[in-house]
Amino acid sequence: MATVQDLVQIKNDHHKQYDAINPTATLKGAAEGKIIFITGASRGIGQATAVAFAQAGARGIYITARSKEALEETESQIRKANPNTTCVSSVCDVMDEEQVKAAVQNCVDVLGGIDTVDSNAGYLSYGKKIGETETAEWWKTWEINMKGTYYVIRYTMPHLIASAKKHAAAGSTGGHLILISSSGAQKVRKTASDYQTSKHAINRLAEFVQEDHGEDGIKCFAIHPGGVLTDLAKNLPTPIHAMLVDEPELAAGFCVWLSSGKADWLKGRYLSCNWDVNDLEGMRDEILNNDLLVNRLRVKAD
Repeated sequence: MATVQDLVQIKNDHHKQYDAINPTATLKGAAEGKIIFITGASRGIGQATAVAFAQAGARGIYITARSKEALEETESQIRKANPNTTCVSSVCDVMDEEQVKAAVQNCVDVLGGIDTVDSNAGYLSYGKKIGETETAEWWKTWEINMKGTYYVIRYTMPHLIASAKKHAAAGSTGGHLILISSSGAQKVRKTASDYQTSKHAINRLAEFVQEDHGEDGIKCFAIHPGGVLTDLAKNLPTPIHAMLVDEPELAAGFCVWLSSGKADWLKGRYLSCNWDVNDLEGMRDEILNNDLLVNRLRVKAD
């Protein structure tokens, strides 16, 4: 069976940030004037993404996570990256609907709106075969990865729609929603039933967001952030750790690129941050004409 990458024939594979997605070079100013809302921003990929948006000129960045101390470190890095970017943070557990709702409202009250959302919070349990799992632990993965993402979408959506309309009227682009998926969404690995199925569902959820709100100007993407040895990824079997060689800044720059308007034509699709964005652009007609990078069951006719 062909992989997603085989289908789109990506020529170049990246493991660290490169010029086309560099927020201090090609994408300098790409986030100017915008308000960015990021969950899971206390460390790793979420933290790097917050810094990248600051480097790209964001007017304000609202960051959430469960650790106040870790959020303070991200705030410090944002200030160093761009003293002109206003940073606001709040402790928020994405599994708590009221906390998510309050964080979103606080972002709007303090910063004035939301133009881009990066739903980065996630969970990866220690792998076990289905028949050996603890039910609460298995379901926790879904609660954080899926229900938590739903809460973020549900309460940011009205503000993203407002952003999309405002920017469209001004001849620019807004209303970008980035959901963190995984290459695991396209695979079946023993002991990974909770994580990989939840990420597969994230890909489909991005499609539904686009179906329901594309007419409102929303641009939604599900992304594989690369193989990064984050604290979360250390729950994977030890032999896999050696394969996790990507830098968190790769996904960070890719997220800035997605919200810049350059990738609006890819809305509603699954994308890997390892893929070269110029290669993707070169495959535009093939991707759109053949409806690639979406969850579909394709049966070849005789």
